Amino acid sequence: MATSTTTPALGVILPRELPADLIVPFARRAEEVGLDELWVVEDLTFHGGIAQAATVLAATQRLTVGIGILPAATRAPSTAAMEAGTLAALHPGRLHLGLGHGMPAWMRQIGVWPASPLAMLEETTATVRALLHGERVSAAGRYVTVDDVALHAPPASPPPVLAGVRGPRSLEVSGRVADGTILDMPVTPEYLAVARAAIDAGRASAGDAAPPAHRVVAFSVGAVHDDVATAREIVRPYLAVLGEADWSAQIDPLPFAADFRALRDASATPDDFAAAMPDAWVDALAVVGSPGAFRARLGGLGAGGVSSVVLVATTADPARPDDPFSALDALAAVTRPAV
Repeated sequence: MATSTTTPALGVILPRELPADLIVPFARRAEEVGLDELWVVEDLTFHGGIAQAATVLAATQRLTVGIGILPAATRAPSTAAMEAGTLAALHPGRLHLGLGHGMPAWMRQIGVWPASPLAMLEETTATVRALLHGERVSAAGRYVTVDDVALHAPPASPPPVLAGVRGPRSLEVSGRVADGTILDMPVTPEYLAVARAAIDAGRASAGDAAPPAHRVVAFSVGAVHDDVATAREIVRPYLAVLGEADWSAQIDPLPFAADFRALRDASATPDDFAAAMPDAWVDALAVVGSPGAFRARLGGLGAGGVSSVVLVATTADPARPDDPFSALDALAAVTRPAV
């Protein structure tokens, strides 16, 4: 879909609860409707990130496939580099590898949450990226120890290694050692400005050691519908979680942050909170509206430095409330504008 330097690529997240036998049909349909990217997630107890990415890459022809993310604490850097390097060699130019902290509660649940998540992420990301670029690596860090390790056949086109992070210190780590940053929803202009400032600070602190370029991938929730009121109602349930503390980094920069928290505190349930949000908040926190309005919002994010916008697959057809494929059908109106 991307057509200019300010129009970001458009992608979709493979729903984590999608049955395994629908992964390939979903991916192929995403490619058919003209999407640029498909991102897989590795949430605890759902599908594995590498397995999903390998399957989608083999089943499609041109989609860029992102892994967003592999928790750093669950992977040895050498193994992660071997897996990503193999996929990149088999499918040159089509893989983006995301690493991150993982959700703290999930990482504690399986006993791998580190004492210093920042050190774990920085050491893992730097080592994985160096190995993918064909370097011979020796390191003795707090969490990563490798002794004279190099990939036997590093990929000719190393995949970008991105950090999926939220807060300022993690964003600075991303700027220092990663090829890009994956920002979780909601990515508003206010949060984007704060995030880019932290990323730039990290890049400046690394000097010449920073990767040569840095892309920004924005995860978002969106709904395409000619009636904007209907589009808002589609996305409201997905906004309920934003009142939780994990999303403070995204909410703090907003001009309505104080009112946002006051409404959450006054709401009996997250669903009540989402239902009571003013329309203006919904419009700020999600990408909603007609295909033309949708494209305009994407262009605004591109102008702010976003290279890819990746959407949660929301259904736009009330007659198909549990059908994730309906979201892909709706996005066809964005990727293939009427002439």
